[in-house]
Amino acid sequence: MENEEFTAFGRRIIRAAGRRIAAGDVEALPALAALSADLDAAIGDAVLGLRGAGYSWAEIASRLGVTRQAAHQRWAHNSTDAREVA
Repeated sequence: MENEEFTAFGRRIIRAAGRRIAAGDVEALPALAALSADLDAAIGDAVLGLRGAGYSWAEIASRLGVTRQAAHQRWAHNSTDAREVA
């Protein structure tokens, strides 16, 4: 699948960055750490889009390996259904 290949590519890049920093590129460490916030934002965007496309909190949560309630608590504040009871 294209999506799996795309995410695998991103994973390889991030791991390579970690190896490069481990080899002594200490100046790049903050930039690598900042990717964590970028990844969280991307997941939030993805969840928001899936909710807009009609996916339920249960469907999203099952893909993320968390409970429906945990997914709702984590990402509902970004969506129009933030008042929805999980």
